[in-house]
Amino acid sequence: MNLETTQYKDLIKDIKQKIQTSQIKAHIKVNVELLKLYWELASMIVEKQKLSSWGDGFIADISKDLKKEFPNLKGFSTRNIKYMRQWYIFYSGDMIKGQQLVAQLQSNIFQIPWGHNIVVITKCESLNEANFYLNKIIENNYSRAVLIHQFETNLYERTGKAITNFESKLPNEKELKDIEKPLGVGEYKITDILPKEYESSLPSIEQIELELKEI
Repeated sequence: MNLETTQYKDLIKDIKQKIQTSQIKAHIKVNVELLKLYWELASMIVEKQKLSSWGDGFIADISKDLKKEFPNLKGFSTRNIKYMRQWYIFYSGDMIKGQQLVAQLQSNIFQIPWGHNIVVITKCESLNEANFYLNKIIENNYSRAVLIHQFETNLYERTGKAITNFESKLPNEKELKDIEKPLGVGEYKITDILPKEYESSLPSIEQIELELKEI
């Protein structure tokens, strides 16, 4: 009976783990689809503002209409839609950047929660800094509170300085070339600083070498 009970508990444990894994995957998929929706919505708003003289006032109208049409969906407040637009512009604007970095950034932003995305775009001053924090979030699974703490303690700046300091302490090319050279031992004449009467009591260089060979 004990064996059966143990087996049953193990079975339930495995089932729960499967369900939790499935829920996590579903959550991730929902998060990705939600962020893609936000990206497309922001793209439509940015393009419309480029082609018309509409100001930010119409964003409040969009918010009102979307909340009326989808009362059970959250995330369509005026403030949040403005964040969507800021997020889209930050990663797809006219700032000078390489295509490889763009692809990496746009891949990373869909892997983290929306709240984390907002923190990154509101606190980062460059795409390189944003990319640094996005990678840290993904690698270390930062909560939003931990992420904010990393910004408050200037993780990006501290890491950059640490790398710079490490590189500055490395030997340069000339030093590396000379490192294999044998150390030269200069001849030091101790007799020059001793009185003449002690010179005869000191062994000569030849004597020292001879004794060393015998040893």
